[in-house]
Amino acid sequence: MAATQPDLLKAQPSPKTTTELPANVSTTTTSPPPPPEKLDAGVRFRSIISQPTIAAFCAGGVAGAVSRTVVSPLERLKILFQVQSVGRDAYKLSVGKALAKMWREEGWRGFMRGNGTNCIRIVPYSAVQFGSYNFYKRNFFERHSGDSLTPLARLTCGGMAGITSVTFTYPLDIVRTRLSIQSASFAELGAKPQKLPGMWQTMTLMYKTEGGFRALYRGIVPTVAGVAPYVGLNFMTYEYVRQYLTLEGEQNPSAVRKLAAGAISGAVAQTCTYPFDVLRRRFQINTMSGMGYQYKSLPDAIRVIIAQEGVKGLYKGIVPNLLKVAPSMASSWLSFEVCRDFFVSLKPEEEPLLQ
Repeated sequence: MAATQPDLLKAQPSPKTTTELPANVSTTTTSPPPPPEKLDAGVRFRSIISQPTIAAFCAGGVAGAVSRTVVSPLERLKILFQVQSVGRDAYKLSVGKALAKMWREEGWRGFMRGNGTNCIRIVPYSAVQFGSYNFYKRNFFERHSGDSLTPLARLTCGGMAGITSVTFTYPLDIVRTRLSIQSASFAELGAKPQKLPGMWQTMTLMYKTEGGFRALYRGIVPTVAGVAPYVGLNFMTYEYVRQYLTLEGEQNPSAVRKLAAGAISGAVAQTCTYPFDVLRRRFQINTMSGMGYQYKSLPDAIRVIIAQEGVKGLYKGIVPNLLKVAPSMASSWLSFEVCRDFFVSLKPEEEPLLQ
């Protein structure tokens, strides 16, 4: 029996509704870009650390550790000179003889005494200082003016950065001062203990026996008074000298000229603000018995020091300090710029588009 018309229609295959693609064309559907949390971790890390403020923060930490380790013996000697009042002559010596005395009595450890604590302090201190300077400069001045900073703006940014860094790290600084002098042969301190307390033990002891949290910030007023202009002068002078030493047609000066700019900026800043550093050290050990002074206030300390030791009493220890400033600041600025440029160079060439 012949098939009916409806049956023929059912038997025929239905026409295709899709268009056949050539064999060389992929039929895979393009997936949307991954969400931000699924981006490659390495790319995300490089993108974050290459940001100017973050790069300055990290490079500042490295610069601080390098600079302090290079000049650790002179840094400790400066503190020993600073805390020695009138009538005390254990370290009333030339720099060379004082370093030799330190070596004979304490060896290499004497040169590095307090440097571990100093590095633990200086890494966050220097990181916050360089990072906050970059932050203040970019957000409060360059954003509004659009031009390069004036010397006054650099001075202001540096002062604000100095105050910020001191506030965050001051307890470590006062402990470093205690560790630097406790093993020195000051007769008035009595016999040295068999085992000297470490950083955390010293901090805990100060907290428990010298007035709690306030003890860890003793001397911060003269510290801030000295650090703010010091850091401001340091940044202002360095950027000015660096610009002056950059030859025409160069984007950056050579490493030698960067070292020279760092040495000059450190010497200028230290010389102008050094009396504040002496006052800071005196107040940090003001409650220790046997040191010969118990200052009541900042004006009282200045009056007593000038009356008993003369104006030069405010500049005790400046010779080893100036000897250390050149290599310290030179190595600090050079290592900062090298590390900062490295971190900035890690920025990915093509940032992934974030949906």
